[in-house]
Amino acid sequence: MRNRVSTGYASALLTVMVWGTTFTSTKILLRDFSAYELLFIRSLIAFLVLSIAKPQKLVLREKKHELLFACAGLCGITLYHLLENYSLLFTSVANTSLIVATSPFFIAILSSVFLKAEKPGPAFYLGFLLALTGTALISFNGRIVLALNPTGDILALCAALSWALYSILSKLLSMHEYGTLQITRRIFGYSLLFLLPVFFFSGFRLSPSLLIKPVNILNFLYLGAVASALCFGTWNYAIRTLGALKTSVFIYLIPVISVTVSAIVLREPVTWILISGAALTLSGLFLSEYKSFLRRGGQGRTTDTSGQA
Repeated sequence: MRNRVSTGYASALLTVMVWGTTFTSTKILLRDFSAYELLFIRSLIAFLVLSIAKPQKLVLREKKHELLFACAGLCGITLYHLLENYSLLFTSVANTSLIVATSPFFIAILSSVFLKAEKPGPAFYLGFLLALTGTALISFNGRIVLALNPTGDILALCAALSWALYSILSKLLSMHEYGTLQITRRIFGYSLLFLLPVFFFSGFRLSPSLLIKPVNILNFLYLGAVASALCFGTWNYAIRTLGALKTSVFIYLIPVISVTVSAIVLREPVTWILISGAALTLSGLFLSEYKSFLRRGGQGRTTDTSGQA
């Protein structure tokens, strides 16, 4: 069991390390493609890769599980990415990243309602506040300009809630012993299905000359095969092993990794504010996880925050 939990932590860490580097690839592709085109192609590549890796047909244990798969695809991929992308049209990147980072708070609430999980203790909420403060410092980097925009901020908040719903749905699906890759493949299949209606309103005009550019091919493969197919699989595995809430707190690491990568690759300056933000974020993550581990360690068994041993 301990080895399985360690693998779960490693899977969550691997996932956020990759997701923390995707902003550069996304930024490059947005030069030639719209946000919708990028999401559709990325999801299509992920679905094809997962279909090759796990071609076996998924047999539903109960017909009602189809609704869980559909809702997971809608919430975790289609709605989450569209809401996040469109929020950026109305508000700043800093506002969006900060608001989306509140998703673990929503997951804590939803876990106690839908998964009958143990309610998080004070350590979780203190860790949440520390991590959120760190994320704010990283996002704004000393610019005291919290310009609230109701439309953009509400869209970002809806994106955080959408990701929280996806985490709960993923945990519910994993409790029925479906394979991780099969779950991920079916979720991406539904995400593509829900993206089709947007096709008629988005002005989708795919240019072959842009698609075959080596830089675009490499970045699409990275986002589709690695960041989506592989990492949604590792994230779902972490949720299956650790629970929705314990996995979600690793989201705090994404801005820390993004800043680190930007400093190394893009030579962006590292200020004391960024360092302080990273330290607070890491402290929040440590507090949320370590206190929880100590509380359960004395019981001689490992129980995840979803209430499943």
